[in-house]
Formats: sequence, C-alpha cells, structure tokens
Amino acid sequence: MNTCTGIVVIDELGSEEAVMVLEVAILDVKTGQNEAFEAAFQQASPLIASIPGYVSHELQHCVENPQRYVLLAYWQTLEAHTIGFRQSAHYQEWKRLLHHFYDPFPTVEHYVAVTLPPTAPSPLPNA
Repeated sequence: MNTCTGIVVIDELGSEEAVMVLEVAILDVKTGQNEAFEAAFQQASPLIASIPGYVSHELQHCVENPQRYVLLAYWQTLEAHTIGFRQSAHYQEWKRLLHHFYDPFPTVEHYVAVTLPPTAPSPLPNA
C-alpha cells in the first residue's frame, strides 16, 4: 500500500487500479439542533469540497435515531482527508461551523471497498 498516492490494488488481469478511501463519520447532534445543524452543514460543504483529493460527500439522516447523521466522504487518498483537509484553514472554519452541534464527538473511520467475485442471482422459487 502506498499511502502517499492512495491505495492501489492489482486486478485479476494484473492491472493496477487506484482505490478511493471512504470516510465514515457518525454524527450525533444535540436534541433540538437538527435544523440548525443541517443549515450549518450546507454552509460548510463547500469547505470540504475545495480540498485537493476530495471526490464527493453526502449527509444521511438516520431513520431510527432522529439525532443521528452519517457523513460519507470519498477521498482519493487517506492523506487528502487526514492531512490536506484536517490541517487546513478550511477545517478550522468547518470546526467552527459544526463541532458545537455534536454530543458526543463523532467517531470517524476510513474504509476501502472489498472486491468480491461476481455472484449469480439466486433463482426464484417456483410459483
């Protein structure tokens, strides 16, 4: 794994393929702050989107827990997030806009896709 340029995998034909990194942040927002949080998140979104190595992001709202959100952000490399964003002036503004909404402070982890062989669809049972 080359963490400076991202994660590279070799496919079954021997070709190199770059793998994106998915940042997953579980965000628990203080009770009664959902609307203000969503407005602040919309305001903060251009900050993350301007960072080199950023690919995309989305905010999802939990169905079972109305105070919970999940941030899914794709990065070209782990360092694009952990260094490029978190050590930037944009991150300081992101913190100012969003961090006061969280209780507890979010858990943030990074993932890469697992490549599985294709599977055939299950046959439908006879009617």
